[in-house]
Amino acid sequence: MNFRFFMSEAIRTLRRNSAPSFAALMTVMITTIVLGVFIPVTDATTGAANEIRGRLLVDVYLKDEATQSEVSALRKRLEQSAEVKSVEYISKAEAKASFKGSLKDAAELLDENPLPASFRVTPRDPAHVGRIVDSLENAQSGKTTYASTAIDDIKNREDETDKILSITGGVKYAMWGLAILLVLTSTLLVGNTIRLSIYARRREVEVMRMVGATGWFIRWPFVIEGVFVGAAGGVIAILLLLVAKQTIVDPLSESFALFAAPETIGFVPLAILLLVSAMGISAAGSGFTLRRFLKL
Repeated sequence: MNFRFFMSEAIRTLRRNSAPSFAALMTVMITTIVLGVFIPVTDATTGAANEIRGRLLVDVYLKDEATQSEVSALRKRLEQSAEVKSVEYISKAEAKASFKGSLKDAAELLDENPLPASFRVTPRDPAHVGRIVDSLENAQSGKTTYASTAIDDIKNREDETDKILSITGGVKYAMWGLAILLVLTSTLLVGNTIRLSIYARRREVEVMRMVGATGWFIRWPFVIEGVFVGAAGGVIAILLLLVAKQTIVDPLSESFALFAAPETIGFVPLAILLLVSAMGISAAGSGFTLRRFLKL
């Protein structure tokens, strides 16, 4: 197998079909850039969502008139629950001190401490927050009562977290849809470029068939052409992403925590993944076209 011959044939065909080849290259490049932005954003979004879910807590507020025995019994009940990871008692004084730290001016206006003592309950699994709340509530005739007379109210942050997760999930799905659309477009454009190459060289293909050339001998220049388009588009996209990273993302990460906080995939593994993906997209387009239009 003369690889140099196949390469020269592929390059010659690319020059002959420069306009569609350039369009395919640009589409692969844009797709790779979108994937290069999409993968770190998705990685960071998933990590942030998991971190938010990991902060799900259940706050069990206690009545001021609750006795020490009632409070101890409630704490023992919570600690013995299979869904509970830890239980932290927050006294009235600690609650006021925390309130002062967040709203100092408003706290100074309070002569008395209206904040209740509470238990801050951390679940073993964020998905089990509802089970913990259900185990402490008794719904009868539309009225909610609690399993302990020491409980005044129960609050959890599940609703707020679900809203945040639904928004981040919507962003992820939208970007997935855009990425899939661009991948399909790139595949079809590369396939169209290969089809034009086949059409331009149809007489050469017929001559090679007549002199006994094997199917793969005829296919290889077209395969190399498609992979070359994908590799070229991928390399250009990676270089553009590297420039954007060094000139925009890295300087902003020093000033804005939003850019620095999420832990995402490193640039080198990302670049390798993008190059392989770009070549894979082009190879898929080439393979589909060769199978459909080059009957060998």
